[in-house]
Amino acid sequence: MSVTIDELRVLIPTIGVELTPIIQSEPGCGKTSLLSMLEEDMGDGYDYIYVDCPVKDMSDIAMTIPNHETRTLENYVGSLFKLSSDKPKVILLDEFMKAPKLLQVIFTRLMLERTVGDIPLPEGSIVFGTSNNQSDGVGDSMLAHAGNRVCIIPMKKPDVTSWLPWAIENKVSPSICAFVHTFPRCLHSYLDEGEEDNPYIFSPKRHQLSYVSPRSLTKGSVIVENRDKLGENATICALNGTIGASASADMNSFLRLEKELPSFESILKDPERAHIPEQISAQLMLMFQAVDKIETQADLTSFMKYLDRINSSEMQAVFFTMACQHKKVVRLVRNNPNTAKWAVENHELF
Repeated sequence: MSVTIDELRVLIPTIGVELTPIIQSEPGCGKTSLLSMLEEDMGDGYDYIYVDCPVKDMSDIAMTIPNHETRTLENYVGSLFKLSSDKPKVILLDEFMKAPKLLQVIFTRLMLERTVGDIPLPEGSIVFGTSNNQSDGVGDSMLAHAGNRVCIIPMKKPDVTSWLPWAIENKVSPSICAFVHTFPRCLHSYLDEGEEDNPYIFSPKRHQLSYVSPRSLTKGSVIVENRDKLGENATICALNGTIGASASADMNSFLRLEKELPSFESILKDPERAHIPEQISAQLMLMFQAVDKIETQADLTSFMKYLDRINSSEMQAVFFTMACQHKKVVRLVRNNPNTAKWAVENHELF
């Protein structure tokens, strides 16, 4: 069993004051992003602190300094923890299980007692950590006595259904979104049955530095958006080094379809006559472009007229589903007579 990112956004603030969750998943699935998501959810009443555990040493956490007046040693805590502020803290111990063993011991008191050095955190502070699965084979381990003091929770890898709304909201290239919708296997997990030969994804049985993950797809967006400037060869090489050679080859073939696409401006200007590509993959690109580019009720009305000309209720449903999950566009959808009419006529699709 595993929990989703959305479930973790509720779980961490609910139990994280008294019990430290350690979130585990395979590489590139969005664990680190949880800190920014919690900041979005919880607002500015907290200090949000990122601790990159594998690269820290003792001097980053606390040091003992001589007090010559009392002839004793006093503990000075690193500024990393913002203890000069009275706000409660939300502290992410990222890649906790890759931290040096001595630091794991030091962090144990933080996780158990909400104390840094000898200084307690402000009341209401939340501490959580992340780690890769031990089966990933990337060097994660934890002392047994420490593991019994925390809550180790496996996180479900985002799939197409959960990742696409996030990707659209966060301006990932519409072409990459359409590719993922067409090739959902690229977001499967090596832990899933039957994925032993999946050429796209991370697997501890293969030596690979570049593979498809939610993170690498997001990183690849800048490459895809600048492919005209880069040229085909540089684009393929850059994608090879970001999402792996198998996904790069398929994505390059997929991107060539974009030559069939009418400009989005031409669709809005003349939706009754703008060209409709025959390839389903090209139509998908248009659906994701629309969710990204629609700004006004006039834009939405024009695109709905174009969409009515596409003889596929499934393709129309792709646009409608993504639009209803987009914070900006959904406000337009709710007040648009064309989308209301389409929803009534196609209610059986949902």
